[in-house]
Order: sequence, then C-alpha cells, then structure tokens
Amino acid sequence: MTTVVPRSAAVPRPELPPAHSPVRRAAPGDAAALHALSRIHFASGALRERPLGLYAAGAEDFLVVERTDGVLAGCLGLRSHPSTPHGPGGVLYNFCVSPGSQGRGVGSALLRAALAAAADRSLRAVFTATSGGGELFLRHGFVPVPALLAPPEWAGALDPRRGSRVLARTLGGTSR
Repeated sequence: MTTVVPRSAAVPRPELPPAHSPVRRAAPGDAAALHALSRIHFASGALRERPLGLYAAGAEDFLVVERTDGVLAGCLGLRSHPSTPHGPGGVLYNFCVSPGSQGRGVGSALLRAALAAAADRSLRAVFTATSGGGELFLRHGFVPVPALLAPPEWAGALDPRRGSRVLARTLGGTSR
C-alpha cells in the first residue's frame, strides 16, 4: 500500500510589494535621500549618526529600494575590505528601512542583493554590527563572532558604548 503525503502548494512571493522598485545601486545624487532616510533612525540609536558628506562620498557603497513615489524605502551599504583574518571580506552598514516599508520584504531584498554583490566580488565573509537583536541577519545565515575576526579598521571603529555585537556570514570566496 502506498501512502501519499499531501504537500502544501508553494505560494509564490514577489521579490517586493508592487509599491516598491527593485533593488538598485545608489547614485551620487541619492546622498541627500540616503541621509534623510537614515536620520529617522539616528534619534533611536538604531544607526550611528553620519553627516551628509559621508553619504555623498560613499554613495557607491549603497543599495537602495524606492517607493513608487521616488522616496527611498530602504538602504544598505556594503564596503569591501581586502584584509580580514580569513581573506577579503565585506562590511554591511547603515541598514535601514523606512517605518512605512518595514515588514514588506524591503530589508530582505536589500540583504539578499548585498550578499549577491559580496559573492560577485569574491568576498569570503560579510560582517555587520547590530545593537538590536539582528533577527533578519540571523535568518539569512549570520552568526555572532568575535570582533577580532572582522576587518581590523572597521572593528576598531565600533563604539563600545553602543553595545553592538558583531555578526558574520561566510560566503566561500567564490564568484557566483
């Protein structure tokens, strides 16, 4: 006798809700919008405050998602670091999603795109620091690690008063 186990049908889930654009690389002209989106999170302490000039100088580090009205819904910076204890690595920073776009897949889409970009650059690991629970990172394969495994110049700049923990995900160091 054969037993048939019913399977639930997979429900396709769109990459992002229709009210948002696909993930794209930020352009220098996005600096003011990156700063404005990030400022929402400065007051709560979720993000370390950075001046507008840093967003202008580092706009090429960022991936962004826009709402259909052109306002940024989320951003995430990825910076490569040639020297970590395990080879070339990357750091994810300034990860934020606007309050109205949270819970809609924006953060997950940004994180998946950043991990793909890191793999395309043949980075062996990606690090981030969070003062929160880091649930999204943990769901995407990150694990807590000692800061000494991270790029030294980045780890040395972490503010101990923030109580951040360092999370990492290995990528295998091969291009996709």
